[in-house]
Amino acid sequence: MFSARRRIRRTAPLVRPVRLTLIAGTAALGATLTACSGASASDSGKGAAGGAPSHETKISVNLQGSGAAPGQPVKVTLGAGKLKAVTVSPAEGDALTGRISADGRTWTSDRPAAPGTTYRVEAKDTEGGSDKAGFTTAGADKVNKLTLAPGKNTTVGVAQPLSIVFDNPVKDRAAVEKALKVSTSNNTEGSWGWLQDYSGKDRVDWRPKEYWKSGTKVTLDADLNGIDSGPSGGWFVRDYRTTFTIGANQVVKVDLDRHRLALKRDGKTVMDVPMSAGTPGGEKASWRGTAVLMAKEGTINMRSETVGLGDAYDKMVDSSMRLTWSGMYAHAAPWNAAYFGVANHSSGCVGMSDANAASLYQQVRVGDPFEITGADAKGTVAEGNGYGAWNVAWSDWQAKSALK
Repeated sequence: MFSARRRIRRTAPLVRPVRLTLIAGTAALGATLTACSGASASDSGKGAAGGAPSHETKISVNLQGSGAAPGQPVKVTLGAGKLKAVTVSPAEGDALTGRISADGRTWTSDRPAAPGTTYRVEAKDTEGGSDKAGFTTAGADKVNKLTLAPGKNTTVGVAQPLSIVFDNPVKDRAAVEKALKVSTSNNTEGSWGWLQDYSGKDRVDWRPKEYWKSGTKVTLDADLNGIDSGPSGGWFVRDYRTTFTIGANQVVKVDLDRHRLALKRDGKTVMDVPMSAGTPGGEKASWRGTAVLMAKEGTINMRSETVGLGDAYDKMVDSSMRLTWSGMYAHAAPWNAAYFGVANHSSGCVGMSDANAASLYQQVRVGDPFEITGADAKGTVAEGNGYGAWNVAWSDWQAKSALK
């Protein structure tokens, strides 16, 4: 354990700093700033040794040494006097921002110290004195990472949520949620909600109260570096940021009872075609509710065993548009042409002719909602099965926030 002690003798106009040493203490490196012999600013030309007052500096820092505990704010305190400025800088990256207390004695960082990081501390007081200190935090024994959607600088549909899936469990959800800052170009109202992803992992989504307005610009700053996600979760050791823009107001209406699919843009119908959805009465039935277009996957191989339907099919499928993690798509299904507009007779997907599926594929974008209605369904899209948050009432969604 060390401490810091510096003496500065000043003769106007020269200020000559003296070497900092380390001094033992209960909570860290220190420095106090005081005026010699009770001299005030008006007495600066008086005093011993030719009238120049001496000035002793001592600060204390709550973190010290080479194994300081991460995850807590950095606090820098003066033994006497008032702070003018404090800089706490990691070896790499931006300095921590912070605030000086009302009495001028203490500076506290806005963010916690990150694990495995060396910091340099420099403090200046209102009398012109200064001092330096440093510490290194202990490394993370386990690291938590995440997958973030949508991608950076993308344009998405009006139903696209911000969605974060974590590699490891998140027990301290409030601490994590506080570090997630969403800003929009038009002050869109929204809320975070915690849920279990279809993969079984912890997930948190931010959705607006209503669909986004076209043209809205959205930014997420996930200032997670230095946050402990809790037992079995590990530390976050970096920040994340993404920006995206909301595209045209497009909604796909799927009517299971009428066997029709319509694309509406700005409230006007631009496409209305026959289709055939999942066979009712069992696991082959389609989901109802609002599903959000997750990905445009083009031509893919679809195999029934991957969705628990045995060996019912194994074929290449064109114009594939994923709606759920459980395997519900909208796509071309020319083999089912006899049922388009007549009956629901697929293995759960919404099938159309080659031409109609290709046309829809070209016009929709990731984040567009597919609003599915009708009796021939096996249930409602779950919130973690793709982006099913729109099937949760707004008040119930708000209640899923860890900061409610």
